[in-house]
Amino acid sequence: MIRLLVVDDHRMIHRAMAHMAAARADMEVVGEASSGEEALEFVDALAPNVVLMDLDMPGMGGLAATERIARAHPQVRVIVISAQTQEPYPSRAMAAGAVGYLSKDSEEAEIERAIRRVLSGGKYIAADIAGQMAERLLATGKGSPFDALSEREMSVALKITAGHSTQQIADLLDIHPNTVSSFRRRIYDKLNVNNDVELTRAAFRYGVIRESAEGWDSA
Repeated sequence: MIRLLVVDDHRMIHRAMAHMAAARADMEVVGEASSGEEALEFVDALAPNVVLMDLDMPGMGGLAATERIARAHPQVRVIVISAQTQEPYPSRAMAAGAVGYLSKDSEEAEIERAIRRVLSGGKYIAADIAGQMAERLLATGKGSPFDALSEREMSVALKITAGHSTQQIADLLDIHPNTVSSFRRRIYDKLNVNNDVELTRAAFRYGVIRESAEGWDSA
């Protein structure tokens, strides 16, 4: 039996993964966590084969949780399923120890393929995400300045580029507004930008966000 641990702070994702597992005779969801901290506890207690990991959660993010799970439980296979499909997130996740990367828009059939692939010892990255990773390497020949941001700094930066206010970011990440302001200053310093507009332009230039008909879209 394939034992799945679902880590996401949205109940809709838990329901979707439970539905997928229930339709397969050899899969079951043995636990549902809503934070990185809970994920670490549940891996210890429930011994899953595969962890389906979100990245952007309150408290410990998915990257840090993935790294700790990969280090302490190398037999557990972590597949990231995230709305963040643009670089540098996929590269960071794979470097942290993930063996798969999918979009939250992935069909059940692709999630199943990814699970079975990683359990057979392979890796699975959705084709469009793998293509973006390759394009970035070919286009830049080197890393992005956004690689210097921590996981939480990256999360704050994306929310700034999406137009969220300091208070909205604080509410979304369950942190104090003053902490958001501190993150903003560190982000500016690391990226050598002076304001939110320059940050957004840099994010577009390095492929962290993309431009659409409606304006700027977070990746």
